[in-house]
Amino acid sequence: MKSYTSLGAIRQDIEAGNLTLAELTEAYLQRIEEKAHLNAFLEVYVDEARQHAAEVDQKIKAGTAGRLAGMVVGIKDVLCHKDHGLQSASKILDGFKSQFTATAVQRLLDEDAVIIGRQNCDEFAMGSSNENSAFGPVLNDADNERVPGGSSGGSAVAVQADLCLASLGTDTGGSVRQPASFTGIYGLKPTYSRISRYGLAAYASSFDCIGILAQSIEDTALLLEIMSGSDEFDSTVSQQEVPAYTSSLSQEGKVKVAYLKESFSESVQKEIREATESVLNNLKGKGHEVSEASFDLLDYALPTYYILTTAEASSNLSRYDGVRYGHRSDEATDLLSVYKKSRSEGFGPEVKKRIMLGTFALSKGHYDAYYTKAQQVRRLIKEEIDRLLEENDFLVLPTSPTTAFKFGQFEGDSIAMYLSDVFTVSFSLAGVPAISVPVGKDERGLPIGLQIVSKSFGEAELLAFAKYLIDNS
Repeated sequence: MKSYTSLGAIRQDIEAGNLTLAELTEAYLQRIEEKAHLNAFLEVYVDEARQHAAEVDQKIKAGTAGRLAGMVVGIKDVLCHKDHGLQSASKILDGFKSQFTATAVQRLLDEDAVIIGRQNCDEFAMGSSNENSAFGPVLNDADNERVPGGSSGGSAVAVQADLCLASLGTDTGGSVRQPASFTGIYGLKPTYSRISRYGLAAYASSFDCIGILAQSIEDTALLLEIMSGSDEFDSTVSQQEVPAYTSSLSQEGKVKVAYLKESFSESVQKEIREATESVLNNLKGKGHEVSEASFDLLDYALPTYYILTTAEASSNLSRYDGVRYGHRSDEATDLLSVYKKSRSEGFGPEVKKRIMLGTFALSKGHYDAYYTKAQQVRRLIKEEIDRLLEENDFLVLPTSPTTAFKFGQFEGDSIAMYLSDVFTVSFSLAGVPAISVPVGKDERGLPIGLQIVSKSFGEAELLAFAKYLIDNS
């Protein structure tokens, strides 16, 4: 069966009688089996997907199908799906099944999407390479010796390798955008609070965003439109009206674009600098205003991000204690040892490191020196980014300073690993929307991603400009 890169193409073939959703789902299931070595899925809902596809086929024939009929989607293993396993790629949640369905997932189901399985990721979404999963790393389909990016590596590779049409990932500091860049697909982090976080296993609650990984801007816009909006189960979600993103994908008039001069330093891979420069020159040639901007606080973004997210992780992950659900140590002899041994055995090294760092930052005598100061710097970073976005329609810069790196390349060097997120975390600190779009490949054939950023709740303009940029590249 041929490969599809958009729901529109699928629906066209279904309506022409050349395809059924059952046949498409079977093709995806077969490809998942053929590419099992990629380790993209932790669980595949084989029988359920087949049954659901057959039911949606009947709805399509009856003319009662939802807007996502024909779309097969995977979900990152941090999103709840009632009566299905949820582990956050961690042993601490062995045997756990969700008691309810995340709002974002439910909204896809309500529009007749087929959920095909849950996807591998860095444990509790903590990582930039998908090497931290308790179930082994995910392999990049472009080069199996290289990482897919993280933490939504399984979700990205599933789309890259044509194992599903789209995936739901999560982005705390770049975990949708960076793997999208490494795998050559689209990855959108919406404005913080645009999509309800109800049913998302928390890492850092003031950063976490449910994001979208897809092969087309049109599908990205459709999924965002369906998932966004108010939710009675999430008091932090935005009450702002949801625009019709799918009908606003035409770029009107000329725009003002700024690129960050810091993103053209010698530490950025040469091919990435060249690809970014090519895009900017193309925009200039079409009459758009392109100018250089400086973001002096960039050096403070990573330390600020890691102080705040580890502090929030220390708090959020305290609920995994071996008492109520998940892994409980067989060696425990009393309540205190249940806590200590279960958490020591259940959490992986990266998660334990971040919990300890966060606990230290929140401890007496260090709270003001680290946590309070980081919150103050976060405010400065947000104000500066908001200022840049008031002066410009969009910011453009590389998604990552390098293309996909080899497994184990940064083993024992956490700082070097964290630097792979240097161009994404600032916009997570500011809570503004950003998308990674594919803009070519390096000399090894590895995908290059370009990041476009817009002001808060400017997704309609962001998606329209991203489509224009790709269509005219």
